[in-house]
Amino acid sequence: MRKTELLIPAGSLEILKTAVIYGADAVYLGGEAFGLRAKAKNFTNDEIRQGITFAHEHGVRVYITANIAAHNDDLSGVEEYFEELKEIRPDALIISDPGVFAIARRVIPDMEIHISTQANNTNYGAYLFWYGLGAKRVVSARELSLKEIREIRDHIPEDMEIESFIHGAMCMSYSGRCLLSNFMTGRDANQGECTHPCRWNYSVVEEKRPGEYMPVYENERGTFIFNSKDLCMIEYIPEMIEAGIDSFKIEGRMKTALYVAAVTRTYRRAIDDYLKDPALYRANMDWYRDEIAKCTLREFTTGFYFGKAGSDSQIYNESTYIKNYTYLGTVEEVREDGFCRIEQKNKFLVGEEIEVMKPDGRNVIAAVRAITGADGVPQDSAPHAKQILYVDLGTELCEYDILRRKESFT
Repeated sequence: MRKTELLIPAGSLEILKTAVIYGADAVYLGGEAFGLRAKAKNFTNDEIRQGITFAHEHGVRVYITANIAAHNDDLSGVEEYFEELKEIRPDALIISDPGVFAIARRVIPDMEIHISTQANNTNYGAYLFWYGLGAKRVVSARELSLKEIREIRDHIPEDMEIESFIHGAMCMSYSGRCLLSNFMTGRDANQGECTHPCRWNYSVVEEKRPGEYMPVYENERGTFIFNSKDLCMIEYIPEMIEAGIDSFKIEGRMKTALYVAAVTRTYRRAIDDYLKDPALYRANMDWYRDEIAKCTLREFTTGFYFGKAGSDSQIYNESTYIKNYTYLGTVEEVREDGFCRIEQKNKFLVGEEIEVMKPDGRNVIAAVRAITGADGVPQDSAPHAKQILYVDLGTELCEYDILRRKESFT
């Protein structure tokens, strides 16, 4: 059996550390240019260094995205950036553009290169092409079935790796190469500036009656015709492994630390349980489902893995996420008196019951006994986002524990 890597997104240094502590084998992140998530916080070169140091201290690899579809004006900047990365030394670069690939091979010839899903890799011939040029890994196009991935594995060298998405948002365009954002807003998705128009509500206009917008009703809210459900393969890890996939990739460089912690911890346990004993994996399936449901989500689909996606892979009546839990903060330190330091993410109150999410898989219910500001002044609530607070929950806490609150919809 091939070694299975759990690959987790990191939109900031804080989230990278969360991913590492909650069970990632590797993380992927973007620098300040040439990645496809320009609206993520992204990393300065100094933060990349800090992230690599932290990850390597915990035996975790770090991959840097440089997967834009480059234009002429990008190439000189790409070369300068790769000269900087040559000194910083991530474990691999993720690239989609052949010109960018050629620069990487020339500037950092010993750097491991992974070919992004943006390169539309749908057949073993494409994998062999990239392997011949020196690529170590290819990320499969999202449109491939597990049967097709298995066929690719059977036709490529044993030391070539396959990476495939296992969880997260699905793009409505082929392998994410979307033109909607560029056409409608002038912001190019293939340059990292997607405005996500696939989540918008649309009406129909007949060409001879301009200005007459005819709604397409599924219900009173309209119809969101491009709005895919989120991918979730937690129930099909055996099939993913049997297809010969080396790296299971979670989507989400725009997501919170709570989301990253929850999906990382859940998939880590599911993979480990299956590798230890398939019966244990099946026995714990309800726990995996429950924990995944605590993340923000747009319902779930298996994408193209078992054949072409149908109408049941779309959400037609709304574009909002399901949000069952609210992120309150991550424990940054614990004082001798039991108070923990957090940067507050959402409002909570003294007396509220919240849940402490721990990296080892435990969820501990606790009551907020006291809140003080950084100046030590007590307060009844935490209403101001990003305020530094000290909180007493009356239970043992550790650095990187995450505080979350279950939401009531009654």
